[in-house]
Amino acid sequence: MKLFDDIPVERPATPLLDTLETPASLRAMSMTQLLQVADELRAYLLYSVGVSGGHFGAGLGVVELTVALHQALETPHDRLVWDVGHQAYPHKILTGRREAMQRIRQYGGLAAFPRRAESAYDTFGVGHSSTSISAALGMALAARTRGEQRRVCAVIGDGALTAGMAFEALAHAGHVDANLLVVLNDNEMSISENVGGIASYLARILASKPYTTMREGGKKVLSHLPGALELARRTEEHMKGMVSPATLFEEMGFNYIGPIDGHDLPLLVQTLRNMRDMEGPQFLHVKTRKGKGFLPAEADPIGYHAITKLEKNELEKHGGTPPPLKPAAPVKKKLKYCNVFGDWLCDMAAADERLIGITPAMREGSDLIRFSQEHPGRYYDVAIAEQHAVTLAAGLACEGMKPVVAIYSTFLQRGYDQLIHDVAVQELDVTFAIDRAGLVGEDGPTHHGSLDLSYLRCVPGLVVLAPADEAECRAMLSAAYHHPGPAAVRYPRGSGPGVEIPGHLEPLAIGKAELRRRGSRVALLAFGSLNGPAAAVAETLDATHLNMRSIKPLDRDAVLAAADDHDLLVTLEENVVAGGAGSAVNELLVAEGVQVEVLNLGLPDAFVEHGKPVELLAECGLDADGIEASIRARLP
Repeated sequence: MKLFDDIPVERPATPLLDTLETPASLRAMSMTQLLQVADELRAYLLYSVGVSGGHFGAGLGVVELTVALHQALETPHDRLVWDVGHQAYPHKILTGRREAMQRIRQYGGLAAFPRRAESAYDTFGVGHSSTSISAALGMALAARTRGEQRRVCAVIGDGALTAGMAFEALAHAGHVDANLLVVLNDNEMSISENVGGIASYLARILASKPYTTMREGGKKVLSHLPGALELARRTEEHMKGMVSPATLFEEMGFNYIGPIDGHDLPLLVQTLRNMRDMEGPQFLHVKTRKGKGFLPAEADPIGYHAITKLEKNELEKHGGTPPPLKPAAPVKKKLKYCNVFGDWLCDMAAADERLIGITPAMREGSDLIRFSQEHPGRYYDVAIAEQHAVTLAAGLACEGMKPVVAIYSTFLQRGYDQLIHDVAVQELDVTFAIDRAGLVGEDGPTHHGSLDLSYLRCVPGLVVLAPADEAECRAMLSAAYHHPGPAAVRYPRGSGPGVEIPGHLEPLAIGKAELRRRGSRVALLAFGSLNGPAAAVAETLDATHLNMRSIKPLDRDAVLAAADDHDLLVTLEENVVAGGAGSAVNELLVAEGVQVEVLNLGLPDAFVEHGKPVELLAECGLDADGIEASIRARLP
């Protein structure tokens, strides 16, 4: 394997990779050629992600695995399902999208994750974790129902395997005895220490033709002897259990093989070829290393999970290595909203020993690093288990604790039933800090927080707040925390307008809007992040500008006063119009019997594609120009 300590500044020479338009060509190659393809694939991946930015470490870690899977399986006839998609960049390169990779995650370019509409090789669209086994099982059962001879393989990471959904699928697959191959890409968790010569040798034996033939033939012979088949099964199980972590998966009905070295391409190819023809549920455990082959990423797999686009002069300046990801000297002028939350959490925890911080595997993204270090006894990372995170908080609240759940908007969708039944129905004191609300950018529709105002405000008894700036975010978090019941603060990704953030923990009044400008004819009722463009439009049109702050409860008096003094009310929100904050205003006006012209502006009734947030807001008509144009079109 070729190792890299820098990102290529120029496109690397990839003569063999350039001949591959489809993975079918891999199946005619010698092992020497496959090894060359793997080296060229890693070099090209480094170069293309340097040009475009994007997910980094996971893709580098599955280069050999991706080559082996496409070599062993007859894709796309055989179905290959990737979990999440962070690891799918090499897959995209090998399946006809090599040159398009330089525009991945950009407006109009390739999607960040596998997407059915993009390629026949992308068999299932993903973005959220732990869905691959369920989807692949559905495909395998469909093939069995139709009598089709096709193999189905799900590739899931060890982190994704922490979700209950993955284990539900595993249990079902074993129960229905489906022809399904599950590949566990184990790149971080210490599921097993049995990596080395003995484990690799065992894997070769367990996947070999003589062993499987003897195993199946022996079953037929022993089936005629009472009790012999069960004795043989138990003997095989205990022998495997002595040298491999097979017990859990074998008990679920899988034939477990591994762990094997996920960077040993000859071993991977041999093992996958043998397992391809095995009947029933098969489980292959491979050990890989995030960032494999790029030394800085191997040393810091978390820091190099994803990188931003790197300009050529930046790379040349640092000798081909990305600049330090966490510079110590310059202090950023603007804190990100997640940083505002992280600081608030530490300050509130110091003031109230009842506070408990909970996150479903989002410590870095939600900025819980300092909290986890300063209050380790009050910090719980529950892994990719959003449902458990919410109900865990409910249990803590039952005992008088003050749990704060830090979670992304799009991931809270996975814990919605628990939010309703376990928290809201019981009126429990749980605070939800909801990050990545609105359009998050390059990760696209699976990650946009475009639905939360709609799915939250219909929950009885739940307070829902949205800050216009960093100072309001801190004050709203305090307000939600002190509210004696369930409350949520939803804030966007990235930085706010840069207002000064107070050091105190004084809460903001819930349900009270702020009048930012008084004008005539038009009143802008802005929620959260759209207060920025609202201010510009208000100046241009001499409109009234209300920062509504609270979605639930609404400031009834402020809405009715605006309706009384203006010809047109315009609601602005970075959420779908259907059922959102604007709908709440409409409902209030109808309930009060007030007739006034209302224009609801927000995200469309469609899944917004990927791109920079500024591009997407303009496309949706939610930048200042778009808002002004919509208002002028409505005015007589």
